[in-house]
Amino acid sequence: MTISTSAEGHLNDLERSCRHPKNLSLVGLSVRLDPLNVDTHSVDLFKANLSEDNWKYLPYGPFDTLESYQNWMRPYCSSDDPVFLAITRLNDNKAVGVASYLDIDTQNASIEVGHLNFSPLLQRSKEATEAMYLMMKWAFDNGYRRYAWRCNASNISSRKAAQRLGLSFEGIFRQAGIVKGENRDTAWFAAIDKEWASLDRCFRSYLSKENFSATGTPIKALSAMTAPLLYKVDDSL
Repeated sequence: MTISTSAEGHLNDLERSCRHPKNLSLVGLSVRLDPLNVDTHSVDLFKANLSEDNWKYLPYGPFDTLESYQNWMRPYCSSDDPVFLAITRLNDNKAVGVASYLDIDTQNASIEVGHLNFSPLLQRSKEATEAMYLMMKWAFDNGYRRYAWRCNASNISSRKAAQRLGLSFEGIFRQAGIVKGENRDTAWFAAIDKEWASLDRCFRSYLSKENFSATGTPIKALSAMTAPLLYKVDDSL
């Protein structure tokens, strides 16, 4: 990275080399994230996401048959933006969720996480947190300055999840879209590079073995660790 500043301290030039996430694989202690693949992942994901509730805030789905789900999935498997990843649990090698990088701007070093579809097998789990940590870590380790999260403003669970992960609230875009015939206001959250070192320590502390009881319950909540680092909080939560 090269940064040049004038005598007044203004930023004149900033150059970063950001890697594109296409064909990316990430491996943690409890999960693995691989490029979405119809043959490898579709059966597990279809079975894990039969509940219509899991598709409520996504612009696609639910899918009545495995074939219709595979037909939806196929073009996304080769997409450059968004780049879809399947989340696989290591303890049983079962695909239990989907996430993606999107709005990938290597020139301005900005990237977004989205298309999150965590099956009931993944929701509210240590594996889910590690998957999100791995994606955020990869982005900042590879030169991105901004890591964003947007969701339907009505999706309170998603807004809480973003803030828990240390992404600061940035506001609501009113009437930003129409999804499944209904208005969508969009809530925006983001973390930036200067915040990452502190957030990284929070994730490492939370995911450590010492932070979990014998029954798998976290001793200290991640939200308690990240709250002091937030630039702005979502007061409606």
